[in-house]
Amino acid sequence: MLRFFLALSLLVLLAGCSGLTPRESLQGQGDARLWQSHKQLISQLDGWQISGKIGIRAPRDSGSATLFWLQRQDYYDIRLSGPLGGGAARLTGRPGNILLEVANRGRFQAESPEALLQEQLRLELPVSNLLWWIRGLPAPDSHSRISLDGDSRLARLEQDGWQVDYLRYTEQNGYVLPERLKLQGADLEITLVLKDWQPRQLGQ
Repeated sequence: MLRFFLALSLLVLLAGCSGLTPRESLQGQGDARLWQSHKQLISQLDGWQISGKIGIRAPRDSGSATLFWLQRQDYYDIRLSGPLGGGAARLTGRPGNILLEVANRGRFQAESPEALLQEQLRLELPVSNLLWWIRGLPAPDSHSRISLDGDSRLARLEQDGWQVDYLRYTEQNGYVLPERLKLQGADLEITLVLKDWQPRQLGQ
């Protein structure tokens, strides 16, 4: 049961929302001008397809699953399969219409990922952030503390009680994007390995 709850929590975490201008506190080394240029370029991405893996460690349980994430502007189709998801789970929708389907458990609907998480698990987590974090950007609607690496990309991000460490990047179609990152917060440690990035700008 806990593994199902963790999978459901992660699915909802993946359903991000857009926001306003970031409030950042820059620490350590790195060229702030290069960071701003990189951030401006990556922020323009409003479509992608990702394949990868997710691992979760919790105080009393752990597990892993394969991940598929299709993003088309405000529409998303996110799927988990494997032991962590209890077989398969799929989250689809856009703001105001969110549908979660879990194998052998049924369908759940809500107006927002936040509402879905609250209704099904009675948990409050930073559900609007991972859309940004997965691209190597701080979420724009709350304060963040960032550290840059030698190439002026995110090395560490602290935001809303979570710490995100960027362990490796990859270049796809001219965009440098995270390939491996670790999230720590709420007694969870989440590792994302993104094996296949296909970034797009759909709104051009």
